[in-house]
Amino acid sequence: MVKDAKPPVTGTEAVPSKSSKKLLIIIVAAVVLVLGIGGVTAFVLLKPAAEHEVDDGEVAPEKARPAKKKKADREAAPIYVALDPFTVNLVPEGSDQFLQLILSVEVDDPQTGDQLKLYSPKLRNDVTLLLSGKKASELMSKDGKELLAREIKEQINGVLDPAGKGKKRDSPVKEVLFTSFIIQ
Repeated sequence: MVKDAKPPVTGTEAVPSKSSKKLLIIIVAAVVLVLGIGGVTAFVLLKPAAEHEVDDGEVAPEKARPAKKKKADREAAPIYVALDPFTVNLVPEGSDQFLQLILSVEVDDPQTGDQLKLYSPKLRNDVTLLLSGKKASELMSKDGKELLAREIKEQINGVLDPAGKGKKRDSPVKEVLFTSFIIQ
């Protein structure tokens, strides 16, 4: 008597059962479904940005959008760039005085902000020379500060857009704003 003998293999046991065939079909269908969803998602996410949806649900090419920006688009959100503080000696009027100035500039687009950083050494030099040629008495009044803001704006625009001097067009720097103004 042999205890570990295996029963003989019959032809019915070698053929997979119907339940395992169904399981295989379900797995294949699930894989196809997942791949299909992934393909559609990739298509939607990678679709070119040259199309946008029109109000009535139709898709129109980007070329249909007007080339010029609307006035409301340009005035949507201001872009401010803070400059490093300036400390200069003023033209003496009896005793030594100095000006400590912190300012921000409003620019027309983010690229102008990048230009400000690129031309920072030249801008700082030109503004420092402008400031050091002023007297404290000239800068004490509101009108003196407003005049200084206009001069700084012209100085910066002259560096950023030298070809724009004298032309009737928007300059890169819209406004110069003082965030700190101390004369001692």
